[in-house]
Amino acid sequence: MYSAIAKNKRNTVLIIAFFIVIIGGLGLLAQWAYGRPGDYSIAILVVLGAIGYAAFQYFLSTRQALSMSGAQQIQKADHPRLYRIVENLSITTGTPMPEVYIIDDPAPNAFATGRDPQHAVVAATTGLLDIMDDAELEGVMAHELGHVRNYDIRVSMIVYGLVVAVGILADVLARMAFFGGNRNNNNGGNPIVLVFGLAAMIVAPLVASLVQMAVSRQREYLADATGALTTRHPEALASALAKLGAYGRPMQRQNSSMAHLWIADPMKPGVIARMFSTHPPLQDRIERLHRIGGEF
Repeated sequence: MYSAIAKNKRNTVLIIAFFIVIIGGLGLLAQWAYGRPGDYSIAILVVLGAIGYAAFQYFLSTRQALSMSGAQQIQKADHPRLYRIVENLSITTGTPMPEVYIIDDPAPNAFATGRDPQHAVVAATTGLLDIMDDAELEGVMAHELGHVRNYDIRVSMIVYGLVVAVGILADVLARMAFFGGNRNNNNGGNPIVLVFGLAAMIVAPLVASLVQMAVSRQREYLADATGALTTRHPEALASALAKLGAYGRPMQRQNSSMAHLWIADPMKPGVIARMFSTHPPLQDRIERLHRIGGEF
């Protein structure tokens, strides 16, 4: 467990460095296409602006995710069943009690977010609460608290902010390529620059999304294992995941940028899209949980 937490903290630094390289490359591309030779002011401003935006997202993305999902905070009197399960799991694991939210949506799902265990949030949809028995709901919330304890939520927030920053930057540069730019420099009007620039602007968000996918898939496996070890009942979480597969449907308020936060993919993608999904196949996760159960 502690090695997983340390690995997530190292991954945070590596992810930030990787995204800075991507953003810096986009900045250099913009400098090459629209700036003056030897002047790196555009590239520097792009990198500083993206880092500033990621820092801004780091502190505010929790509230953004809650707002985008339509989550409403509850207290124990509002929904004693959910609140007590989260409270008991927090006491059992020694984790600070997170804020608890409910999302009015028939699609069964749940997520955790926040900067660290002291600033964590867990949320569940009404659809999840309707179809899960107490053991299954405990397994799902233990999974979400696993994300909190493993510092997955910090990695998720940083990745979320940087993926959005890369997407915005690529979109701005693509618009500049078509409608703006300094036509007085040596590259102005050069179709090779335009084609290369547009290709790079398309590839950069794709690479960023692939990094997000790889990080998210490993996080889900680890949180499943953490939740199973917490409850000592991996079969309950496996049953919950099976129900998510059987009764899953697209969320009413979808947003692909926060898809990696949910316990199950909120988009219900097609076959091709599942190849690039932020979530591993549910059946693979269920089989791993059955293997864990056999080891108890």
